[in-house]
Amino acid sequence: MFGRRRKNRDAEATGLADEGHFDPAPVDDEAQAPEGGPFDIDDIGEDAVGSRLDLGSVLVPLPPGGQIQVEMAPNGQPQAVHLVTQHGRITVSAYAAPKSPGQWREVAAELAESLRRDNATVSIESGPWGRELQGSTPNADLRFLGVDGYRWMIRCVVAGPAGSVTADSPLVETARAIVAETVVRRGQDPHPVRTPLPVVLPKALAEQLAAAQQQQAAAQQAAQQAPAQQPAQQQQPAPPRPRHGESGSAMQQLGF
Repeated sequence: MFGRRRKNRDAEATGLADEGHFDPAPVDDEAQAPEGGPFDIDDIGEDAVGSRLDLGSVLVPLPPGGQIQVEMAPNGQPQAVHLVTQHGRITVSAYAAPKSPGQWREVAAELAESLRRDNATVSIESGPWGRELQGSTPNADLRFLGVDGYRWMIRCVVAGPAGSVTADSPLVETARAIVAETVVRRGQDPHPVRTPLPVVLPKALAEQLAAAQQQQAAAQQAAQQAPAQQPAQQQQPAPPRPRHGESGSAMQQLGF
């Protein structure tokens, strides 16, 4: 049976009592993960990835009717790929992690503090892989899912309108199904802990993105040239003023 590499988590299996600033409700960090993944590519092999969207470090299934939205970094490289559904947006990313689990626990604590500093309402809930973080902001509701793997960590961000990221919502159910079928390709290159693993776009998607960027650049160039041409047009000789006795006013004769 396919499965991700599981390490002994007894050493870090502590409750929320040592983090009382979280939510008083207990969270089961040892929750039984759904049957299946996420998977490590070294465990299942390249031939078993199927029709997942290959983003280099992470391979994700596409939800029915979903669309792909690429977020670019300032250096022009792809930074994240969002899966946009009718209910909201799902983003699955992979990060470098130590061999022993526990990184998601630390990241979730920091995310909660950051959201609270931004005046968001934050709660911690138990999910299929342990703790899940839910935050409510003026612009959107967010839910963060995390899974510790062998030298990698998955973070899934679920974003949607108010009320769309509750535990039993269609958006969250879709996100959990995607995470359960995600494959991580960690590779052997050294990466500092918590560093996002590189995102590499499929050739067809990269070509579509490049074409769209070229069209956008051409449109911007045309828009910049238009104001420069306008004064030249205004400097052209004005049409001759009509002589007295000609029918129609000057505006009518100019076609207005």
